Amino acid sequence: MARVFNFGAGPAILPEDVLARARDELLDCDSTGMSVMEMSHRGKKFVAIAEKAEADLRTLMAIPENYKVLFLQGGASAQFAMIPMNLKSRGDGSADYLNTGHWSEKAVAEAKRFMDVNVVADTKSSKYTMLPAANELVFNTNAAFAHYTPNETIAGVEFGYVPDTGAVPLVADMSSTILSRPVDVSKFGIIYAGAQKNIGPAGLTIALVRDDLIGHAGKDVPAMFDYKIHAENGSMYNTPPTYAWYIAGLVFERLLAKGGLSAMAEINERKAAKLYAAIDQSQGFYRNPVAVNARSWMNVPFILKDDALDKPFLAESEQAGLSALAGHRSVGGMRASIYNAMPEAGVDALIAFMHDFAQRHG
Repeated sequence: MARVFNFGAGPAILPEDVLARARDELLDCDSTGMSVMEMSHRGKKFVAIAEKAEADLRTLMAIPENYKVLFLQGGASAQFAMIPMNLKSRGDGSADYLNTGHWSEKAVAEAKRFMDVNVVADTKSSKYTMLPAANELVFNTNAAFAHYTPNETIAGVEFGYVPDTGAVPLVADMSSTILSRPVDVSKFGIIYAGAQKNIGPAGLTIALVRDDLIGHAGKDVPAMFDYKIHAENGSMYNTPPTYAWYIAGLVFERLLAKGGLSAMAEINERKAAKLYAAIDQSQGFYRNPVAVNARSWMNVPFILKDDALDKPFLAESEQAGLSALAGHRSVGGMRASIYNAMPEAGVDALIAFMHDFAQRHG
């Protein structure tokens, strides 16, 4: 069967050339006579794979030397707890959060288990279709940290700016935007991301943690939730998700070969602009519910003029090789996730299908 264009939000599409290489190395990686899945995580071969992956990621993101790169487990959801567990002893013990979507809402709820939380901005009343302006945000100058989600996968909103929190460490859940464009890591205390959108397969989580934010966990924090333990053990305190780490390394290598994150930004911006233009120019057949200044490059939700057309749209798009376009169950409609690995040809195919469907059902 021919491969489809997978518009799923995650686990998401992976680059075909990366999958082909992984297939070729599945039974015998680099003449070792075994799969990466079978290697000891402490063996020389896998340690070399891991070290190269970290080095390539540092190059891609221009990560300063005073940041640890941790390859963890538990997804972004585990980070919702790890961050307050590791940072709550700082400042006045409280944290500022921006609640701008489903995932930031979950992060707020988890943080409240461990510390006082001040919600600086909350866009739930808009059904998470808009974002606060930068000049509307007032942060606590003595907070332990401030947290936000630059891109919300479900609602399809994305910050066009980095909040200014002064000396307070800014923490960002970049699960759905990491590697899609350059980012100034030095503006953040912690950046974390589940791998299953722009990095690799589910099961791996990456955290970039500034050195001064390591070592603050209390004695009651389990070892597996202490950044210091993971940093001191090179992300190998326990057996890490070795195969996911290996695939991530192949993705990093590929991105460097294709010109790095500036090149990806140009492609991603162009893909998103094409798709939004198709929606906006459909004379009302399709509609994007998000405020124009908050539209995401990565996750594009859209609504058909008549929800009775949703099932035919999904059935016909599947037949056309366009997969996983159903919107999240909490919001309905459609959603096209167009991460790094989605080729421009996939977006073009979706636009052509949308135009044809509108012509036949308009």
